[in-house]
Amino acid sequence: MITVNSDGKIMVRRCLVTLRPFRLFVLGIGFFTLCFLMTSLGGQFSARRLGDSPFTVHTEVIGALESRVVLRKMSDLLELMVKRMDSMVRLENGSELHRGDEEHAVNRFPPGAKLMEKIQAIAQNVSDIAVKVDQILRNSVLHSKVYEGQRDQCEVPNDPKYPDCSGKVEWMHARWTSDPCYAFFGVDGTECSFLIYLSEVEWFCPLMSWRNQSAVLPAPKPLPKVQAAFRSNLSHLLELIGSGKESLIFMKKRIKQLAAHWALAARRLEAKLKGARRDQKQILIHIGFLTEESGDVFSPRVLKGGPLGEMVQWADILAVLFVLGHNLKITVSLKELQSNLGVPPGRGSCPLTVPLPFDLIYTDYHGLQQMKQHMGLSFKKYRCRFRVIDTFGTEPAYNHEEYATLHGYRTNWGYWNFNPKQFMTMFPHTPDNSFMGFVSEELNSTEKQLIKNNKASNMAVVYGKEASIWKIQGKEKFLGILNKYMEIHGTVYYETQRPPEVPAFVKNHGLLPQQEFQQLLRKAKLFIGFGFPYEGPAPLEAIANGCIFLQSRFSPPHSSLNHEFFRGKPTSREVFSQHPYAENFIGKPHVWTVDYNNSEEFEAAIKAIMRIQVDPYLPYEYTCEGMLERIYAYIQHQDFCATIEPSLLVVPPQPARAPTALAPNATHLVWPHNASLGSEAWPPVHSLQGWLSETGRTCTDTCLDKGLICEPSFFHFLNTQDAFLKLNVTCDRTESEMNHLYPAFAQLGQECYLQKEPILYSCAGSNTKYRRLCPCRDFQKGQVALCRDCL
Repeated sequence: MITVNSDGKIMVRRCLVTLRPFRLFVLGIGFFTLCFLMTSLGGQFSARRLGDSPFTVHTEVIGALESRVVLRKMSDLLELMVKRMDSMVRLENGSELHRGDEEHAVNRFPPGAKLMEKIQAIAQNVSDIAVKVDQILRNSVLHSKVYEGQRDQCEVPNDPKYPDCSGKVEWMHARWTSDPCYAFFGVDGTECSFLIYLSEVEWFCPLMSWRNQSAVLPAPKPLPKVQAAFRSNLSHLLELIGSGKESLIFMKKRIKQLAAHWALAARRLEAKLKGARRDQKQILIHIGFLTEESGDVFSPRVLKGGPLGEMVQWADILAVLFVLGHNLKITVSLKELQSNLGVPPGRGSCPLTVPLPFDLIYTDYHGLQQMKQHMGLSFKKYRCRFRVIDTFGTEPAYNHEEYATLHGYRTNWGYWNFNPKQFMTMFPHTPDNSFMGFVSEELNSTEKQLIKNNKASNMAVVYGKEASIWKIQGKEKFLGILNKYMEIHGTVYYETQRPPEVPAFVKNHGLLPQQEFQQLLRKAKLFIGFGFPYEGPAPLEAIANGCIFLQSRFSPPHSSLNHEFFRGKPTSREVFSQHPYAENFIGKPHVWTVDYNNSEEFEAAIKAIMRIQVDPYLPYEYTCEGMLERIYAYIQHQDFCATIEPSLLVVPPQPARAPTALAPNATHLVWPHNASLGSEAWPPVHSLQGWLSETGRTCTDTCLDKGLICEPSFFHFLNTQDAFLKLNVTCDRTESEMNHLYPAFAQLGQECYLQKEPILYSCAGSNTKYRRLCPCRDFQKGQVALCRDCL
């Protein structure tokens, strides 16, 4: 028998009652119990989250049954501890050895009996919780049996309204593990999980009748409409843009430079609209070409003479949308984009986790590709909200995926099946697209007069900041001629030494800041282009500062057929000069287009330019007010989401007999002002004129020849046999086919062709076989994007 002396009892008592490790142990038991309960019950509660499926409950119940056994063992262990502690307390109370210092130590802590009561309370609580867990688990098992019965109902429905359902289920069987996003939405490989996902997350299958319909996330209520108000202070916009990239710094500097012009333009447009109410739009702006994922080749070249046209345009777009009073989110990284869209974790196969919170999305082709990769089916669902900034334009033949594939128009940049008006260009060269544009600084009368007084009569500035532009063949010949009459200046970037491509007689200033470059233009007489870059903003800026722009004529015209730069771009447009807009919409005396290979023609042009003086000139559509007015009209009137079907063509039903009438001179069709059909159309349909082109002519050129603009949204009013008859065209046979040249008339065979696919209506395209039926409209002076009554 082991004897225990009184000193040993006192030490045991102190260890059990007073030492901190024992307290920590008791607290640890309680904490561990709490964590264990949260873990065990968390699965049960999470299984009942909104949108979760019954198969999640079933898998968690099995694990919880094992947890119940462990919980019982914990309760038994605590009861055993209580018994042993009880006997030790009795041993302590029977001892007669009490020392003063020991009594003092014991009095500083709770008596053993009170400690025992607390431990007993913990044990009782654990026991009670175990009973409750047992009840919850029994209920869960009961529910799982009910769901097991319902799982027998998870057969692929044969519903003609959902013809793709069975095929999608088969695809899910084979590929559901290919992307983690499916598991994120509750797919676990069972037939039920496939059907629930395909009916509640996607929309290929009908909703399951036994499912709790509250599990399907309801569409959120639309936010209350807020009225847009014009803004004149752009400081908050500068904060939204952020920093960290040279391209962003450049854009912010440009916005600051034009801030006063934007404020003045806002006041003028506000007065013109006379307080018309406008809804504030939620707009996402994703500049895809500036993301690291797309390479961001522009930012490093901002300070090295790289192309700035895209950044000029994007800076102006940001300013316009902000000044118009809309709510903007700006992203230049893929991570920001995913966060703003609500992209689920995974590889982009699943729809967004929430309804798209934006009314409009402005992006470029790079951003468009990124969103297609990460939005899953939501990309198709919301594609009507996209506006794509597209410098060189996308013609309908390249945009229609099936047609482009069948007829050789497929490129790396086309086949999006958008309404062609969703593509927005830098210049109004493609009427099938919308004209976005940019702005140049508008001068007041005092500044214009000052420029005229300080112009040098014999100073020329070369268009091109990169040395590669100066490698053009034959430049020595025409530059030698120019050097006889003018002092030639360049702004070619270099780091250490003068670029060898620049002739010695050229005074090279290096890359200049924007303000200094403007001062150079204000002094120069001539701004001369070498044929590249195409259609940039610099010539308009030079003309606005009083320069004459001299450019080369291309023969044959440059296009994707004969020039590497245009190869792969979704357009067949032929470019007859370096800057077609300047040639066609501005012209002499501000713009001269000559053949640089013809020395006599080139020298004669230089002599003529030396003799004339021009005022600074800027087309209205490239002023802040003009751009603000244009984009306001687009946001107010362009709605590509108006149809229920996610087709993007917003057109009224095809009229069998449109109320067009032959004009008094019997040359074309007009729309009567008293006609009720088409009264809701925009542009207003009374601006329509229907002309029959000559063979081999595009509708774009046909309308321009008449002093008009081709308007593709009017095609469906002319796409009838009745329209041909009113133009005295006899159709021996009429067919409806999918062709971007239709409606058209083939003289050989007297055949009339109507358009079968609305998104193929195209102002572009020609064939020597056809005379095309072309819808033209009037336009505002200096604002070709808008008809006279469009605002």
